[in-house]
Amino acid sequence: MGIVSQEAILELQALMDSVEEPLNITFQNVHQGFRAETLVRFLKARDWNVAKAHKMLVDCLHWRVQNTIDDILAKPIVPIELYGAVRDSQLIGMSGYSREGLPVFAIGVGLSTFDKASVHYYVQSHIQINEYRDRVILPSASKKHGRPITTCIKVLDMTGLKLSALSKIKLLTIISTIDDLNYPEKTNTYYIVNAPYIFSACWKVVKPLLQERTRKKIQVLPGCGRDELLKGSFHVDLPEPAAEETEIAKSLESELQKFEKGNMLSKSTDGIKIDDD
Repeated sequence: MGIVSQEAILELQALMDSVEEPLNITFQNVHQGFRAETLVRFLKARDWNVAKAHKMLVDCLHWRVQNTIDDILAKPIVPIELYGAVRDSQLIGMSGYSREGLPVFAIGVGLSTFDKASVHYYVQSHIQINEYRDRVILPSASKKHGRPITTCIKVLDMTGLKLSALSKIKLLTIISTIDDLNYPEKTNTYYIVNAPYIFSACWKVVKPLLQERTRKKIQVLPGCGRDELLKGSFHVDLPEPAAEETEIAKSLESELQKFEKGNMLSKSTDGIKIDDD
């Protein structure tokens, strides 16, 4: 990291030292002890412009406070039947780790219908998964490997993708906006597998919604992508979860536990409601 980058980090650090207490408290949940790495994420998202990165981070913290994001893991989707419907129609789950220790998430994009509940429940579920990743999975991986691990890998399975998926573009835009503004630079690489012939048509619609830095991280693999994913540095390892994490994991991990077996594998968050309360 160059001298300019180090200076930018120190400058942003000084600005963040002066934020008021409510924002400082939620900032601790964001950085999980890795302040420098967190500052770098926001600086990267704003091309190392300190003023813009500071505004982005402060806006993120205000969003967290206003929507009580710190408490979202303690707010289950109820009743249980509704939670089950959301999980059955929003297919995402943790599948293991890369050899570098990065968590791997499999997302059944093609078979996710997002039609069993209101939009805000899917948004709530998405944020809960983000928070579980950032506050449980990544800190655990960092502790295991003795170094900061602050990003993940996502495998997007397009099996079953239909043009009708574009009818959910509003929801996908909301989720994309939340991730871009509040969870920047959290995904190292996106691997797209099992892409059907209509994928190119859908991609033309979705691509403009993504930040350029996100588009550069996307790789489309042939077929199910198994050979590409399992060679080199990408290796799926499924450790036994710690006892104290088991109950949370049961609630947040989905059916895509073993994707490696084959086929299944200017924006603003202003006005986006997390719940109906």
